[in-house]
Amino acid sequence: MEIGGLAALAVTAALCALVLKKQVPELALVLSLAAGAVLLWKALEAVSGVRGLMDSLARTAGLSPEVWKPVIKVVGIGILTRLAASVCRDAGEGSVAAFLETAGTALALFTALPLVETVFDTLGGLL
Repeated sequence: MEIGGLAALAVTAALCALVLKKQVPELALVLSLAAGAVLLWKALEAVSGVRGLMDSLARTAGLSPEVWKPVIKVVGIGILTRLAASVCRDAGEGSVAAFLETAGTALALFTALPLVETVFDTLGGLL
């Protein structure tokens, strides 16, 4: 499915959820989550191709796969945090969303520490 199909799915689900929200808000939330799951599944299929290319480029450049792992993890943490926070806001829980975003930021920083350490080790070796 290309972006046109994904956009059509998203707009259709959003309009249906908007109509349902007046009568059955719980069903509207379930519809939004289901549409989000389908969209996320399709996005993950695209990301797997990008991961393969990144691994190939890392091998060509002589970089260890350990260098790329924190980058991939931080991107995943960011995407999941943003999606979950949006769902929380849609459910009317803005404070939970704010706490989740703070926790996601802290976890992303913690996950990136090995990459920062590798950069400093490399710089120390050059000096």
